[in-house]
Amino acid sequence: MPTDDCLRPPVLRPGDRVMLVSPSGPTRPERVARGIELLTGWGLRPVAAPHAYARQGYLAGADELRAADLNTAFADPEIRGVICTRGGYGAQRVVDLVDMAAVRRDPKVVAGFSDITALQFALWRGARLAGVHGPGAAWRDDRTPLRSAESLHAALMTTEPVTVEAVKEEETYAVRVPGRAEGRLLGGNLCLITASIGTPDMPDLTGAVLLVEEVQEPPYKVDRMLTHLRRCGALDGIAGVAVGQFTECADGWDTTITDVLTDRLGDLGVPVLGGLPIGHGPDQLTVPVGTPAVLDATTGTLTVTPAVH
Repeated sequence: MPTDDCLRPPVLRPGDRVMLVSPSGPTRPERVARGIELLTGWGLRPVAAPHAYARQGYLAGADELRAADLNTAFADPEIRGVICTRGGYGAQRVVDLVDMAAVRRDPKVVAGFSDITALQFALWRGARLAGVHGPGAAWRDDRTPLRSAESLHAALMTTEPVTVEAVKEEETYAVRVPGRAEGRLLGGNLCLITASIGTPDMPDLTGAVLLVEEVQEPPYKVDRMLTHLRRCGALDGIAGVAVGQFTECADGWDTTITDVLTDRLGDLGVPVLGGLPIGHGPDQLTVPVGTPAVLDATTGTLTVTPAVH
């Protein structure tokens, strides 16, 4: 694997306090109750941030409140992990307010996905902090059953490499260019990757394995985003592409999401592996981001160095 020069926070251990924050969209205590039950069952001590259940339209409270919760979590030495409740929208509005000196001084594992991609990118830019792309604390057993819980537990509370295998039942399974690639795993939600272009948070993907997943975006919009990434040069020099779940991404046209992904990624000259259960779909699995990875599109596996030590 490539050199691991990122900032990896300590592994979570039983007895550790973790703060539940809502940097993006609003949630409700009853939605988070199941997540608290899971975390408590692992021996962790979850505590809701002061404004975790705030609501201001489509945001979980005012920008200042959401940023304050993040900074409270990063500054408190008793808090050892930060678990986002959900995605939605709003993380990009607060990332410039995050106290990166506090992040670097006492690195803590941050878990979340979807809109939290913006926060993961900012933490990577500001502190080279490795993170965890996985379900939030607003837990849904119907979408994230036991296998999903075990995957998140392993990523947060063990220091073993994470291996995810392509699943034939996944809609993107047919998206594949054989080969083997090594590079740092960076990325997440495609909308947020594209929205980061031109900001300080957009990572240099040279030599990286790019992770992409999406939800409720029709094929033509996915085409537009991938085409923009190509045209602006963001994909120049990437080592490979890990394709996660593209959930509810159909429309009335004959062109499928698999067609679009194959067309826009298949001629990059790098290995591409679809069918990975990472994203917004059923049985979502967790992967570290910011750490070295091996993408083997021939055998159908993605293996990632842990985000914690």
